[in-house]
Formats: sequence, C-alpha cells, structure tokens
Amino acid sequence: MATLLTFSNQQDWRQIHLGRLLGHAMRRFDARVLHLMADNEDVPLALSNLAARAQVSAAHIHITRHLSLEGSRLIDLAASAGMSKQAMGDLVTQCEAWGLVQRTPDPQDARARRIVFTATGLAWLSAFKQAVAQTEAEFKQEVGVDVATVVNLGLEVYAGGDASIESHP
Repeated sequence: MATLLTFSNQQDWRQIHLGRLLGHAMRRFDARVLHLMADNEDVPLALSNLAARAQVSAAHIHITRHLSLEGSRLIDLAASAGMSKQAMGDLVTQCEAWGLVQRTPDPQDARARRIVFTATGLAWLSAFKQAVAQTEAEFKQEVGVDVATVVNLGLEVYAGGDASIESHP
C-alpha cells in the first residue's frame, strides 16, 4: 500500500503526519470560530472583547461543546471534555465570572451542584453554533465539497473507533 505523503528526507515524517495535521487543522478551526464569535454582534460586548484579545481560548470552548442544555455536574462535564475535574473546575470558575454559566443545586443530589448556562451563556452558545457553521462552510469552499465530505466521513469513522468519544446524532 502506497503512502499518501511523500517525504523529501528521513525526518519529514515527524512534522507532516496525520496527527500533526489534525492538530494544526483543529487549532485553525477553533481560532476561526473564536474570531467569528469576537465579531458577532449578538455576543455580549465584554465576552466579545475577551475573545478579541485572545482571553477566551479553545479550552473555554470545551464548556460550550460539552455542557448539556439541562446542565451538567462538574465530574460529568470534565469526563465528556476529556479533562481533569480540577482543570474543568478552573474553567467553570472563569466562565462563571464572565457570566456564561452558574452553579445551581442539583435536584437529584442535594450534595452536588450543576453547572448551567446563563442567558448570556445561551447567547454565547448561539454565536458558537453560527461560527461553527460558517467555519465549516469556509472549509468546504477552500477544499471543495467532495473533499470536505470525505474528510468529515473519515474523521467520524476514525473518531468513532475511540470508545471514549461520545457519539452525537
């Protein structure tokens, strides 16, 4: 079986392999999403300014990606994002200070707290949805619809092979 990439020297494989390309693509995608969110007029000005000054990072997007609309316990949110409870706790505290989320009593366990989106957080989530859709459209335009479809299908299959990744309809 022939390899897709040809290396000009024996060391190129360390810089140009699938994992590295995926990492670069993810960082580019997330940076574009954050840029679009910074320019979104529906995002509260304070959050837009934070995003524009790169104070909001891809790590903060983990909350946006993984927090259930009904709210989530910290341990479940951390597990879903593939982060430690402590790291997620720090992100939640920061997002709470920005008004994106709040901690509320868990109706199923009086000892536990649930993290839920605030009204500001829901506006942020809506802007995130719009930014992701636009970034995906830009990707399709740049590489072509056929290539974008194959990449998407391939990544879904590849990611689906990892039991730790949740499948979403």
